[in-house]
Amino acid sequence: MPSRAKPEAPSDSVSARLKGPLADSIFFRLVRAVNLTAQPFVESVGRPHDLSLNEWRVMLVLANKPRLSASEIGVMTGMDKMSVSRAVARLLRSHRVVRGAQAHDKRSQWLELSTSGRTLFALIAPLGQQREAQMLSVLSSAQRRQLRELLDRILANPTL
Repeated sequence: MPSRAKPEAPSDSVSARLKGPLADSIFFRLVRAVNLTAQPFVESVGRPHDLSLNEWRVMLVLANKPRLSASEIGVMTGMDKMSVSRAVARLLRSHRVVRGAQAHDKRSQWLELSTSGRTLFALIAPLGQQREAQMLSVLSSAQRRQLRELLDRILANPTL
């Protein structure tokens, strides 16, 4: 199988045009990559399904690990408490998430996707996977693995 040459970044790319502190900012590039990843969400998913990006993030976590508390969702997503609370409230109102009392602490509640939440997740998840594949297609499998490892290392930083 012939190997494909990876395209080089165009010289007129945003990164090439940055000046000053942004020129060396990895943080700026990370934020931009997240924004570009989420950019098509509003048009193709958010509006048609009346779903915010933060609600989708909550659903994504609950689809992978049901029966989490809102605070656990906050830790897993990096979202602030208020954003998680708003997203969960809307998901509960739209019957995409259900909740129940934790066995070990009746004051604490768990959350999980409802039947309609799981159905919506199954419909939307492939679109996110396609977007991820599209964005990462410029990297070799070794580069994707390295990127994953580097991001895991950053996210494991106890000062975050």
